[in-house]
Amino acid sequence: MLNITPQQIDSFKSFIGSHDSFIIAGHKEPDGDCVASCLGMSYILEHFKKPYILINAGPFKRPEIKKFTDCFKDALPFMTQGERNKCGLIIADCSELSRIGDIDGDLKGFDTFIVDHHRTASAGGQNTIIDADAPAAACLVQILYEQTVGPLNGSQAQTIFFGMATDTGFFRFLREDSAPLFTNTARLVEAGVNPRDIYAKMTGGKPWNTRKLLGIMLDRAERHCNGKLVVTWETQEDTKKYGTEGRDSDALYQLMLAVEGVEAVLFVRQDTDHTCTAGFRSLDACDVSAIASKFGGGGHKNASGASMEGRIETLLPAIIKEFSKVL
Repeated sequence: MLNITPQQIDSFKSFIGSHDSFIIAGHKEPDGDCVASCLGMSYILEHFKKPYILINAGPFKRPEIKKFTDCFKDALPFMTQGERNKCGLIIADCSELSRIGDIDGDLKGFDTFIVDHHRTASAGGQNTIIDADAPAAACLVQILYEQTVGPLNGSQAQTIFFGMATDTGFFRFLREDSAPLFTNTARLVEAGVNPRDIYAKMTGGKPWNTRKLLGIMLDRAERHCNGKLVVTWETQEDTKKYGTEGRDSDALYQLMLAVEGVEAVLFVRQDTDHTCTAGFRSLDACDVSAIASKFGGGGHKNASGASMEGRIETLLPAIIKEFSKVL
């Protein structure tokens, strides 16, 4: 866990030093870890007085990250070929250009450095730091900052803590080998982070409609694979009625995984007439990233997602069939 080698630190320093400007990009539909990781990278570049732009396709749906929306752009500025040659692309909490989404401008061809922690990440090479055992990309960014700049100040530490808390479920998902993470987290608290305040901002302020939608999802839930898998779904009519603002899928997963005998949860939302988004969650034994990858998605062992073509009525049986092979 949290294994960044001296050689990787040196490669990162060399990458920063060899470019005049930078683009920092994260995955589409960002969460707190994506936002915090990208901002953490910007703090490093600010220290070295390197100009940068933050890019994200959005949308910034989650209430806790809306305040960061204006920090990011969804289009590249015009660059001459000479400027592109001197500009570095840093991708945080993601490793594939396809996961960045629709950006107005061409991100291909930039010299690129990747920092990611997703199990399905496939990138490799000198300009890559991928640690699938790291619970959050923000954890890796914290190490990079401390190794290249020094201690984080109060506001910077708060951002990194927020990203870390997002992907660890406020530390609920950590294993017995997590002592290094808590050591690093202690430094953030020493810098002035108030964990109680961050927890309140992450979990509070949910719109009333999200509670109503959550009730529908719970009422619709079905059990499969001898009760080990819970499945529920959201129709286009549901989305139209209750909206997309502040949805609380994390609460749904948490409630379902707390049921006796349940080992995994599958949620599918019909986005358009021909496309769906799926969320996969599990307890320790079931690797949902392997199942998500069969449908063009990926992520972590116990938390993954996918966007795919099809309709709920045909996709659900196909995904359930894959779960039946492992549950």
